[in-house]
Amino acid sequence: MPSIAFIGLGNMGGPMAKNLLKAGWSVSAFDLSEAALSDVVAAGATAATSAVDAASGADVVFSMLPAGKHVKSVMMGDDGVFSMLPAGTLVLDASTIDAATARELHEAARAANLAFMDTPVSGGVAAAQAGTLAFMCGGTDEAFVRAKEVLKGMGNEEKIFHAGPDGAGQVAKAANNMLLAIHMIGTCEALAIGAANGLDPAVQSEIMKASSGNNWSLQVYNPWPGVMQGAPAGNDYKPGFMVDLMAKDLGLANELAEQSGIDAEFGKRAVDVYRTLQEQGLGRDDFSIVMKSLTKSLG
Repeated sequence: MPSIAFIGLGNMGGPMAKNLLKAGWSVSAFDLSEAALSDVVAAGATAATSAVDAASGADVVFSMLPAGKHVKSVMMGDDGVFSMLPAGTLVLDASTIDAATARELHEAARAANLAFMDTPVSGGVAAAQAGTLAFMCGGTDEAFVRAKEVLKGMGNEEKIFHAGPDGAGQVAKAANNMLLAIHMIGTCEALAIGAANGLDPAVQSEIMKASSGNNWSLQVYNPWPGVMQGAPAGNDYKPGFMVDLMAKDLGLANELAEQSGIDAEFGKRAVDVYRTLQEQGLGRDDFSIVMKSLTKSLG
């Protein structure tokens, strides 16, 4: 049975680790949260006392952490995971971090004779639970072939993309989530305009889905309460993809745009929207809560 070290068992990482168990992997897991670790252990994983302990003897190391500083802290340095792995070990990081940090990790892994890929995901908690995530991978062709064998235990094989070289996965993720935020805000504004003029949001949603305004938010994540079963909007915008996380991702996307010489006007407007929601104390609500702020005036 192949073994994998899984480091980071949050809302995304926990379900992903469980799906690897279902796929036949032996999982050695670590998280700072005892509750998160216990949940995965109950599903069949082995509890580790640290990231290094989890990685000891593992065929593959996988991380899903909040930010680039956490990944660097775990992986790099004299006491990091990279320092104790045998040459050739495959290390996959699915955290959403800045592309520059991802490239640093690639360089450090290469210096340690390890195979590394940045493999951020798309699909949210529901896809993590269902094992239908999309993966955007950056790194060598050789590492991608090996990575795909691991990632298909957590996602749809046809949605596992080799985006390009070092850091390309993070670039693809940043651009995708910037577009997602723009689509969500636009969808909310369109539905609010319709409702203010007497349109039934459910009917308007079907019209837009059949027209040129169709997008992912309309298809599977409708922001109007009650229109789509299972969408966070129907549960007062809880749970889901938090405003805090969208604001973080938009910050990364706008930073990347600036570094690339791109004036991403709508990206800048989008991050302002989500930072305003954070200031209103809505950081832990789903990112589709933009709809609620637009419809307050409708009564």
